Amino acid sequence: MTDAFVFLHTFGARALVAFAVLLGIWGAYGYFRSAQVSGGFRSSYLIMAGLTAVQGLFGLALLVTGHPPGRLLHVVYGIFAVLFLPGAYLWAHGGSKRREAIILAAAAWIVAIAYLRGISTG
Repeated sequence: MTDAFVFLHTFGARALVAFAVLLGIWGAYGYFRSAQVSGGFRSSYLIMAGLTAVQGLFGLALLVTGHPPGRLLHVVYGIFAVLFLPGAYLWAHGGSKRREAIILAAAAWIVAIAYLRGISTG
């Protein structure tokens, strides 16, 4: 059972990095075109936030079953990502559509870095 959690946590981390980079590119493209954020972008962003929480649950399952991360900083990056994504989403709704695009794009880039740092501290 723990092998499955290890696989899902490792695979999920790499998939989330790719997902965050793609959303960062998509959001930056929309910002520079002065386009408003589409429903597809918003829903993809929320899917990424949800998958980040699921990723954290796999990590928590590993911790509970006796497989702690290499460094405690790994957990800090995970908690940051889980809290930061919804926070940025809520904050982005407070202004213009162009502002929303840059905030969500920047959040995707920031969390991509957090995912990579989490992987490196594994």
